[in-house]
Amino acid sequence: MYKIEEIRNKEIWENFLLGCKEKTFLQSWNWGEFNKMMGEKVYRFGIFKDKDLMATAQIIKIVAKRGTFLFIPHGPNVRFDVRCSRFEVVKLFLEELRKIAKREGVDFIRIAPVWERTSENIKIFKMLGFKTAPIHIHPELTWELDITPSEQDLLMQMRKTTRYLIRKAQKNEDIKIIESQDIKDVEKFNTLYQATKSRHHFIPFSLEYLRKEFLSFSSDNQIIIFLGKYKEEIVSSGIFIFWQQIGFYHHGASSLKYPKVPVSYLLLWEAIKKAKEKGCQKFNFWGIAPNFGTSAFKKHPWAGLTLFKMGFGGNSKEYVKTQDFVISSKYWFSFFIEKIRKMKRRL
Repeated sequence: MYKIEEIRNKEIWENFLLGCKEKTFLQSWNWGEFNKMMGEKVYRFGIFKDKDLMATAQIIKIVAKRGTFLFIPHGPNVRFDVRCSRFEVVKLFLEELRKIAKREGVDFIRIAPVWERTSENIKIFKMLGFKTAPIHIHPELTWELDITPSEQDLLMQMRKTTRYLIRKAQKNEDIKIIESQDIKDVEKFNTLYQATKSRHHFIPFSLEYLRKEFLSFSSDNQIIIFLGKYKEEIVSSGIFIFWQQIGFYHHGASSLKYPKVPVSYLLLWEAIKKAKEKGCQKFNFWGIAPNFGTSAFKKHPWAGLTLFKMGFGGNSKEYVKTQDFVISSKYWFSFFIEKIRKMKRRL
């Protein structure tokens, strides 16, 4: 017999996630604390069978102009060795979410799972009355690299051009890569980040958002800002999260002022090496553009960034598309607003 209980202990939460094969930091305790700092309500629930914790879900109440909803980003998480069916997991969490939805007056429930996009996993959500969301908030298609091989082997697995540009940057005395855990450097990243937004057609996060994210993860030494300089000018930067043996390239920014100077290549290579140093086994490059090799891919605003990431070697991971469970007719207002946004951004 299964039961759902709220989890209030960070150690229990994080230790459970250590036993989950598919996960991202969006279900970490610190991501929940970050959302609290941003003024959102956060719920953490676990499914127990007797005293054994079988699955968890971190739920965030999002209050937006287009509508209010309960959101499970990159969850629920199921321990790899449990026999509890994924259908049962989603069903049980949905029952609890509907209670919260009624109490909180939300318009819909949104789940963005990190489950492989298979017909079996898609069927789970269809059977429970979900519909595919009009837009995704977090990546549904990512690029991931196994970084357990030696540095030399990782270099040899890269695209020839990527390897060449890294070595070229290493020889250039005017290029410097700086690691920082100083919150003051979030502002330096943000200056470059704001200049990058128009090139990649995304809505940037605010400086307040970036600062609070940094503070949430820095307490556990899980976040580093990398600054790439050319002739003492910052022309490339990235914010990387290192959590449970996975390195994440969460935010990136670059300048086109010196297009032939490969600062970004060396910066990302240094971040991968730092992930290895921290004991990470995987490096997640975060989102990439879909339909690689097609005309649609070439037109995508992330095409160039995707090719850059893929050059380091690795494999794509495709998750079940974000799913919505409609609670109120107000959902359809949000649905059409998000549809229009997606079209405008050419995503």
